[in-house]
Formats: sequence, structure tokens, C-alpha cells
Amino acid sequence: MDRSGRARVDAWTWAVRLFKTRSAAAVACRAGHVRVNGERAKPATPVGVGDEVRVRGVGPERVVVVRGVLVKRVSAALAAEAFEDLTPPPPPPAERPAVVAQRDRGAGRPTKRERREIDRLRGRA
Repeated sequence: MDRSGRARVDAWTWAVRLFKTRSAAAVACRAGHVRVNGERAKPATPVGVGDEVRVRGVGPERVVVVRGVLVKRVSAALAAEAFEDLTPPPPPPAERPAVVAQRDRGAGRPTKRERREIDRLRGRA
């Protein structure tokens, strides 16, 4: 772990296991899903110790602070030491928005089965 240098953001996020492949990390950077210190990051954007990296992906946004610079993929234990995870915890289940049944516009009147499903979703069953 190089504590003084800098590394490309795509290589670093791959090395600390935020992405499965380096190419996936580069694609996420190009798509605007990675930010370094609040700024949109290109794959070659350098990161150093103390930088904040935000990664949006399939799940909730991950917020990490760089504690060590890695350019090669290492074990999960060493990767965990290279960053501090500041991701806020997910909201409790009671605060999550309820699923609302939506029908396609112009689909016509719901069938009896669809009405029962809508009632079940709304808790009126």
C-alpha cells in the first residue's frame, strides 16, 4: 500500500473492490457514476489519501474516503484498510416508500384479478 502517492480512480476503485473489473470501473467513470471530491471523475482522475470518492451503482451510493493508495488488486482484508466507508445506513423498512400499483396508460379497465392484486398491494385485502 503506497500511502504517499496517487493512483487513477478507475484502478483504485477496482483495487479496493468497489467494482468487479477495472473496465467496469472505467465505464462507470465515463458514465458519470463516480465523483472525486464532489467533481465528476474521468477514469484517469488521480486520487490520493484524504480524497472522498462517491460511487453510484446498482445499490445505494457508496461514500468512501481514501486511506491508502492501491493500484493492484489485493486481498479483501488489505483492501478494507485502504478506505474508510462513510456510506449512510439504509433507511429502516418502515420509512421506505410503499410500492404503488401502476397500469400502462390506455390499458383499459383492470380485470377482476388485477383489481384483487391492486387491493392486496394497497393493504385492503
